[in-house]
Amino acid sequence: MTESIELTAETVEAVVERAAFKDGGLLPAIVQQWDSKEVLMLGYMDAEALRRTLTEGRVTYWSRSRQEYWRKGDTSGNVQFVRGAALDCDADTLLVTVDQIGPACHTGAHACFDVDPLSPKIGHAE
Repeated sequence: MTESIELTAETVEAVVERAAFKDGGLLPAIVQQWDSKEVLMLGYMDAEALRRTLTEGRVTYWSRSRQEYWRKGDTSGNVQFVRGAALDCDADTLLVTVDQIGPACHTGAHACFDVDPLSPKIGHAE
């Protein structure tokens, strides 16, 4: 594992420049509970949302449907406090570890992936 980068104004800008924003200038952000490692949700960030997330201590997203920035919990109280972040090996996906207060899903479910569980056939290596 590599050493984490201390975030300053300069290093945040370097991270934003390194991030590979695609599909309309967006970066998928996988959100994970920091202590249990449970995957809570997926959101999207543009450069400014990534910058805010890395500097403000709360996760900021870009709403594709409303075309505006939003922070989880501003209206519901179900806040996501940033505990860590990492770009993947291609810098085209962000993993954000958070301290989630309340449900993560807008439906009221704990995690967005609790809403429609599937039972695929389980394979195994031969």
